Amino acid sequence: MNTVTAKAPARAENFYFRMALCFVAVAFLGFTPTYFLPLARGTLHSAPVVHIHALVFFLWPLLYAYQTWLVASGRTLRHRDLGLLGISIATAMVFLGLLVGVASVWRATALGFADQAREFLLVPVSGILLFASLFAMAIYFVKNKDIHKRLMLMASASMLDAPVARLFMTLLAPPLESGASPVPPVMAVLPPALLIDGFIIAGIVYDWRTRGRPHPVYLLGGALVLLVQLLRAPISTTIVWDRIAVWLVHFIG
Repeated sequence: MNTVTAKAPARAENFYFRMALCFVAVAFLGFTPTYFLPLARGTLHSAPVVHIHALVFFLWPLLYAYQTWLVASGRTLRHRDLGLLGISIATAMVFLGLLVGVASVWRATALGFADQAREFLLVPVSGILLFASLFAMAIYFVKNKDIHKRLMLMASASMLDAPVARLFMTLLAPPLESGASPVPPVMAVLPPALLIDGFIIAGIVYDWRTRGRPHPVYLLGGALVLLVQLLRAPISTTIVWDRIAVWLVHFIG
């Protein structure tokens, strides 16, 4: 009986490690056509803050994979020791995400697409705030491992709509015509975001198979993630958001 009960937690931790490896693969493949390949070829010309942003944001899935591997291999003390590193990276992600998002508004404004840029700013802002909220809750519940690990999975998954959206743009978007807006419509982000929700659904299905029911945190957190994704497009065109966007651009600028 003890052998059976010991194997169940081990399988659960292996599930989270496998999910983390998927996150790393998605992040790498998603940014390869538009970032890693041009960077390797020497054809990418971006501001230093963009490269810092890319480094920090790619460190997150790597750290998450390492942390889940530590738990799966029984090295929980080492996992806890790296908690402050995770908090530091997550904090840097929030500030860099806002800074790079505002910088994209500056660039689009210079090209004459200020309105579209301010609307699209809601995508990175809502994404980073969603990640920060889920991560903060995960830290708050750090002593409850069942809640903590599910919140960490959802927080990490919520950041993957950006690389998947890059793949969508590379493979599916038509060539940009001369004079057309370089800023995609906010609604274009919805399909990649919904695709990423499959990782949360995978966690729910795994819970159902191993626990007989999904953990409530998946249902509540998943509903929050979906709500943010669905409300982006209608909120982005409101006067309230436009005023917030203008304030952000001036405040960070």
